[in-house]
Amino acid sequence: MASQQVKLTGQTMKNFSTAALFLAFTSIALPAITYAETPPKAVASKAKCAFLANAPDQHVVVRGDTLWDISGKFLQRPWCWPQVWDMNREQIRNPHWIYPGQIIYFDRVAGKLRLGKGSGDRGGMPTVRLSPQVRSSEAPTNAIATIPLSAIEHFLTKPLIVAEDELKTAPRIVATQEGHVFLANGDKAYVRGDLKGRSEFEAFRPGKPLKDPATKEIIGHEAVYLGTLKLKRLSNIDTEPHTFIVMNAKEEMGVHDRLIAIEPAPFMNYVPHPPEQQVDAQIVSVYGGVSQAGQNQIVSINRGSKDGVDIGSVLELQRLGKMVADRTEGNGRGLIKLPDETYGNLLIFRVFSNISYGLVMQVTDTVQIADVAKSPE
Repeated sequence: MASQQVKLTGQTMKNFSTAALFLAFTSIALPAITYAETPPKAVASKAKCAFLANAPDQHVVVRGDTLWDISGKFLQRPWCWPQVWDMNREQIRNPHWIYPGQIIYFDRVAGKLRLGKGSGDRGGMPTVRLSPQVRSSEAPTNAIATIPLSAIEHFLTKPLIVAEDELKTAPRIVATQEGHVFLANGDKAYVRGDLKGRSEFEAFRPGKPLKDPATKEIIGHEAVYLGTLKLKRLSNIDTEPHTFIVMNAKEEMGVHDRLIAIEPAPFMNYVPHPPEQQVDAQIVSVYGGVSQAGQNQIVSINRGSKDGVDIGSVLELQRLGKMVADRTEGNGRGLIKLPDETYGNLLIFRVFSNISYGLVMQVTDTVQIADVAKSPE
């Protein structure tokens, strides 16, 4: 292949609009890929994953890169990268890591992306088969991820959606440090309830009920995350509360708020993909109690696991076209419907039975409650 090789810098990647996207605990299966006689356009058409006309011949992986960012340099739809890597689900479940210094090559003949060693390459487009590694609960610090963990780490172990009575039986704050209405970092909190041998907790408060925009029925209750506390003194007397220290107060925290034991962050391998069945959902809420969301914010939708939504599902965000009067005919009373407008993507990272949470990806408009989130066309 005689096309000129282009080395992209880390700064170039930082300027890409999706630089703060998907999870740091993600790893990638990278099989050896051989040349095929299929033209790139045929591959792209079959997979609905078209390459950019100005896609580079290669990219040198640098610290801070994410797979979504790198794929955005090659693909019109960055979430299509599992298809152009030609990975199957078994390989995705047994991932390998991509490290800074390695090179991503664009095989224009096969319409595929391939991984090279980097400093050891001498011309051509070598294929490297990586050896399986031991799967651990944390990713190596120098391995790149699908997106940075910071985008969603606070949402991975939080209940978010709770049953109406779930928090009622949890340990509760019964008193605060003298003179304090609300607790700050380092303050003492006095707690009653069964700790079940645990010492580190997160504080929550029952939030607003979530209503389905279509049916107007309540489909869950959102728990408001307030911060973290650590046990300082355990009480063995029923009438005497336990003493806790506030480690991190994210929101105002005080009497009546409930505690849930901190669970270890799970190892999760998020790989973007279209849902296996057609999903037509709507935005239920924007996390944090606001009415609109932008890039890298969290929203919930009115579909969950029972509707075929799973972790890693990518949905297109659309705003339904309005009904407006056609003022060019007659008295202007005739109504026409404007086209629905697609303005971004939503990547699902947490799934409940009938509600899911997603990270807003690159968007050209604000996300609003009742907007449509549906399977990609």
